[in-house]
Amino acid sequence: MGIYIIISIGFYMCQNSLIFQRRSLAPEYVFKFDQSFEEYFITTEDHQRLNALLFRSSSPSKGLILYFHGNANNLQRWGNYAIDFTSLGYDVLMTDYRGYGKSSGTPNELDLYKDAAIIKEWADKNIPHNKLIIYGRSLGTAIASNLAVTAHPNLLILETPFDELKGAIYFPLKPMLYIFPLHYKFSNKTFLSKVSCKKIIIHGTNDWVVPLSSALELKPLLSDNDQFIIIEDGGHKNLRDFKKYHETLKRVLE
Repeated sequence: MGIYIIISIGFYMCQNSLIFQRRSLAPEYVFKFDQSFEEYFITTEDHQRLNALLFRSSSPSKGLILYFHGNANNLQRWGNYAIDFTSLGYDVLMTDYRGYGKSSGTPNELDLYKDAAIIKEWADKNIPHNKLIIYGRSLGTAIASNLAVTAHPNLLILETPFDELKGAIYFPLKPMLYIFPLHYKFSNKTFLSKVSCKKIIIHGTNDWVVPLSSALELKPLLSDNDQFIIIEDGGHKNLRDFKKYHETLKRVLE
């Protein structure tokens, strides 16, 4: 019992570094990808600079995807996934959160929501598009669903979402959340009920980071036109290794 309490206190004290597992990059760092990209910096309301990468489709663009990544690493990792969308004819804008990669500042929930709105506004002014898709992965699903409430995209896609952040906490530690609560909510279930566009959720049965049971809490918030895609044996980091993932993207992004 004593060890259990110590672990819980340790998690509470260190939750910022556990939730935001960011890796910084030097300002002169040069990204390396197998496809071309354009690099930008977007200024926030409080004068922070967010590093953004735009990957363009080689064919006439069908629309723009705003991609909000997971809680770890930086754009050098996440930019490798842009090919999944540019190959289907979409331009993709990926942005590192505050404190990630070359982005300045320190991440927190409310600022990430505000920053997402600024990114969308910047994209509207600088990237011609007649169709908008908002895509969120893991922690980024809450940022994506929050933005979708006011941005009214054509489509919202959530990969490995949780109902709210505490839904991703290891089950034996959950009772201690009543004593040592999380600083952040990141509540998809609050935002999804207010999203009017079509919604697609993709999750795996073997996700040890965000259990499928947490994502299934969002299913009652979907309408008849929405889809909840379950990938058998899919984990938290490998859904793109499955044929069903790519078949789903191809179908919903036609």
